[in-house]
Amino acid sequence: MSNFWILKIRNLNYFFFFTLSGLLLTSKNLFASEPLPWQLGLQPPSGSIATMANDLHNLLLVIITFISLFVLFLLIYVCVKFRADKNPNPSKRTHNSILEVLWTVIPVLILVVIAVPSFRLLYYLDKQIEPDMTIKVTGIQWYWNYEYPDQNISFDSYMIAVEDLKPGQKRLLDVDNPLVLPEGSKVKVLIAGNDVMHSFFVPSLAVQEYSVPGRLNEVWMDIPMGEKTYYGQCNQICGINHAYMPVAIRVLSKKNYESWLKNAKIEFAKGDILNRNQIILAEVKN
Repeated sequence: MSNFWILKIRNLNYFFFFTLSGLLLTSKNLFASEPLPWQLGLQPPSGSIATMANDLHNLLLVIITFISLFVLFLLIYVCVKFRADKNPNPSKRTHNSILEVLWTVIPVLILVVIAVPSFRLLYYLDKQIEPDMTIKVTGIQWYWNYEYPDQNISFDSYMIAVEDLKPGQKRLLDVDNPLVLPEGSKVKVLIAGNDVMHSFFVPSLAVQEYSVPGRLNEVWMDIPMGEKTYYGQCNQICGINHAYMPVAIRVLSKKNYESWLKNAKIEFAKGDILNRNQIILAEVKN
């Protein structure tokens, strides 16, 4: 067999290998959003917030690429055109009014182009929504506590140790009790801290907020349709086990969510909270 045909067969093998790999990675993303080996770019966006953030990222990437190429071209042009052997007597010019106006006005216009989608996204994140439900998240060394105030349930979420992983579970990402949410919902998330600063971060949903002791922060999530698991991690260094504090959000259909909620009210029910009339103050006698 000639070298030509050997090379063609080898190229076909490479083509089928990378095509199959791409299909496998895509099929995994249908059911879970997670970091993947050799991944380029951001995780696939889910929900309106993540879509807008991803669009802004892509716009900035294009702009910064053109700027970098333009500056590189200028550097090469200057090095070639004004090298010493071609310019034994260099110009002593220090000012050029047109150039000074251009390198002031053009960056300002670029910043205006960037500012429009940036402010649109910032105001979208900061707007007040009518949430379908409210979740309270508390960061604790080194696990998360999830509370459903309207349902009076609360539970802790710990990373599953490597030796306890079951087939299909992901190292450093899967947890014993994920945060469960219904599809197609807007969720208000109240974030608190119990000891040190943590960060509730889920890339695919473009959610990132700090949990600070003594302070209650607020963010909201736009959960898209479709059953899926979204993975994140604490991205604020919070101590020796910072790397072992994953976030897992399992999105269920409304029917499956109601079924889960019914069982959760039994398994994770909070104790009765005493009201003001039931509190008995201790009397200290000398």
